[in-house]
Amino acid sequence: MAGKGQSTKRKDKDRIVLRTGEGQRPNGTYEYRWTDNKGVRRRVYAKSLESLRAKEDEIQKDQCDGIKAEARYVTINDVFDMWRQLKRGLKDNTFQNYQYLYDMFVRPNFGKMRLSSLRKSDVKRFYNTLFDERGLRVSTIDSVHTVLHQVLNMAVDDAYLRNNPSDNVLKELKQSHTFKTEKRRGLTRPEQELFLDFLQRNHTYNHWYPIFAVMIGTGLRVGEVTGLRWCDIDLDEGVIDVNHTLVYYDHRQTEGKTGCYFNVNTPKTAAGIRQVQMLGFVKDAFIKEKEYQEANDIHCNVMIDGYTDFIFVNQSGATQYQGTLNKAIRRITRDCNDEVLLRGEADPVLLPHFSCHSLRHTFTTRMCEAGVNIKVIQDALGHADISTTLNIYADVTKELKKDEFTRLDSYFEKSTQ
Repeated sequence: MAGKGQSTKRKDKDRIVLRTGEGQRPNGTYEYRWTDNKGVRRRVYAKSLESLRAKEDEIQKDQCDGIKAEARYVTINDVFDMWRQLKRGLKDNTFQNYQYLYDMFVRPNFGKMRLSSLRKSDVKRFYNTLFDERGLRVSTIDSVHTVLHQVLNMAVDDAYLRNNPSDNVLKELKQSHTFKTEKRRGLTRPEQELFLDFLQRNHTYNHWYPIFAVMIGTGLRVGEVTGLRWCDIDLDEGVIDVNHTLVYYDHRQTEGKTGCYFNVNTPKTAAGIRQVQMLGFVKDAFIKEKEYQEANDIHCNVMIDGYTDFIFVNQSGATQYQGTLNKAIRRITRDCNDEVLLRGEADPVLLPHFSCHSLRHTFTTRMCEAGVNIKVIQDALGHADISTTLNIYADVTKELKKDEFTRLDSYFEKSTQ
C-alpha cells in the first residue's frame, strides 16, 4: 500500500510507468486518450508502448501546429470530394476532365491513403507508378498532378496538412532521365505536303481532307473545329468566327455514369473568342466539304445545347470528335507510308506519329517560318498569356536555326570538295 501523501503510479505488465492518458488493454496492446482542441475525446492504439509514444509525440505536435485531430482519419479521397463540392471558377469541360482523371488514376488506390501518413516520397512513388507501370504520358501525369496538387492545397488550407507533399515533385521527376518533357512538334513542310496530297488523291480518305486542311490552315483547337457551324464562317469575307468549343465526355469508365455525350462551352478565356482569317486553301476546303455533303445527301441531325448545323459531321450527320479524328490519322499515316515505301525511293519522306493537336502546332510552325509577328500568332491561336506563345515560338525558331545551320554545313562541305 502506498504511503500517506504518495500517488499511485500506473504501470503496464512490464512494470513501466504509464503517462497521463496512456493505458494497457487486456490483450496487451496500448491506447492513448486525449481531448482535442474542440473538446472531443479521441484515442489511438498501438502494439507497443514505444509505438504509442511516437504517436503521442505526433499528436502533441499537431495540436501545437493547429492541425485538426480528425486529419488522422481523413483520406485524400475525402478531401477531393470536399474540393469537388466547393471548387468554383472552372469551365465545365475542365472540371469534368479533372473529375475523370482523379477517378481513373487516383481514387482507386492512392486516394485511399490517410493524410496523416502521406509523405513526399509517397507522391513520387505514385507518379513513378503511373509512368512505369500504367504507361501514362508525361503530359497526362502533369494533368493528374494539377488536380491532386489543388486538392492537397485545400488540405493545407483546412489544417489537415502542414504543407503540400506534392510541391515540386513533378518538376523533380521531369528533370530525371525517365521524365523528359515531350517536345511538341508540328509536321515539317514536306510532311505537310505529303499528308494533304495523299488525302486529296486517295479515294478512301479524301473525305477527311477538308477538316484536316482547316486544322492545318487555322491552328484551331480540335473542339473549336468540330464545333464550327456554317453560320460561324463567312466565305465571302474569308473569316471564321470562333466563339465556342465542342467538348466530348466519355463516362463509360467513370463510376456512376454511363454513355457518352457532347457539350458546347464558351472558350476558357476571353482570348479564345476571336476571328481567324481564312487562307486560300482553307476556304477551298470549306467549299469542298459543302459540295461533298450535298452530293452525298449528308445533313447535320444533332442539336447540342441549342447548337446545330455543325459543319463537320459523319455519314450519319453526327458531330466528329477527337478520338475518331486521331484514329483516322493513324490509318492515313499507315497507308500513306506504305504507298511511299513501295516506290523504293532512296531517302523517302514519311509521316511521323502525330495527332490532331500536332496540326495546331504545324500551323504555328508555318507562321514562325514566315516571320509572322508574335502578337498576330498569339491572337490567331487564342492564347490568353503571351508567354505560352513565346515558349512555342522559342522551340520552333530553335529548330529552324538548327535546320538552317545544317544546310549551311552541307553547303560548305560541297564548296570545299
